[in-house]
Amino acid sequence: MKLKLTSIYVDDQEKALAFYTDVLGFTKKADFSNGPFRWLTVVSAEEPDGTELQLALNDNPAAKAYQQAIFKQGQPALMLFTDDIKADHERIKANGGAFAMAPTAVTGSTIAQVNDGCGNLIQITELARW
Repeated sequence: MKLKLTSIYVDDQEKALAFYTDVLGFTKKADFSNGPFRWLTVVSAEEPDGTELQLALNDNPAAKAYQQAIFKQGQPALMLFTDDIKADHERIKANGGAFAMAPTAVTGSTIAQVNDGCGNLIQITELARW
């Protein structure tokens, strides 16, 4: 088995696409509509054939409630990994990213959290090298 797709709920797909591509540096992979439904995915520019992230509209009341609750608790909706969190932190800030938590050393890693502006906190993690 392989993991090919995961989803994150967003309150504005166009705004989310701009954040994930222009701010984080992902690449748009799929974008098509059928009536009011829009299938929109991005992928890491470093792994263009890797796992896709669907930017799913939170128009389902259960999805919206879940998204708002975890955001209110300060829980990240997505975790991304990097080999250089300080460089990515600076690059993302320069691209307009708003950090809720600057890079912080924790047990076994350094983490940061950025607000995607679409209802989610995104955690960026650099694992410690022992």
